[in-house]
Amino acid sequence: MDKKIEDLFANWRRRNIQGLYCANKAEAVNEILRMIPLSATVGISGSVSLDELAAVKALESRGNKVFNQYQPGLSRQESLKIRREGAAADCYLTGVNAISQNGELVFFSAFGNRTAGISSAENVIVVSGVNKLTPDINSALKRSREYAAPLNCKRLKYNTPCFAEGVCHEDICRFPEYKRMCCQVLIIEAEATPDRLKVILVNENLGF
Repeated sequence: MDKKIEDLFANWRRRNIQGLYCANKAEAVNEILRMIPLSATVGISGSVSLDELAAVKALESRGNKVFNQYQPGLSRQESLKIRREGAAADCYLTGVNAISQNGELVFFSAFGNRTAGISSAENVIVVSGVNKLTPDINSALKRSREYAAPLNCKRLKYNTPCFAEGVCHEDICRFPEYKRMCCQVLIIEAEATPDRLKVILVNENLGF
């Protein structure tokens, strides 16, 4: 690990957040499978990082009960129900939009299952590539809103101003003209419960 990552991990320790370093994607998947017991139920958020790791498939293949709201053929109501169930699972697995050098974690959410799971699940595992690291909280919020959100809107074909232009127009992104994605913003500054919140930092680019 370089000095910046060592400092980040030290900042996490002071915030009661456990950091784990993986050199590559394969190590990260092995770490996820090690950390989550076979008996545990797992909630997930929508995450390009998790997709690139094929982490959900790995958990389902070995027999974990995953509350997967992205199964084909689900109605909107069924998907929302699974999201709510997943937020209360034994373990919640998610990506992150940005991480500050000081250790804050920034998450944007449309439906709230992501922020609910991260905030209250008994065990939370956040997976991030080094591309999500930013100098401070302001740049972390800027990255989340102006870089990650437009790419996610494009990926999911959301009717938003940033879908059309690739540029955030937060001032006009309102219902009913637009299907806004950035409805909730969660900033994790610290964790009250020891060992509840863990961040796997992968020394590769993952997601947006």
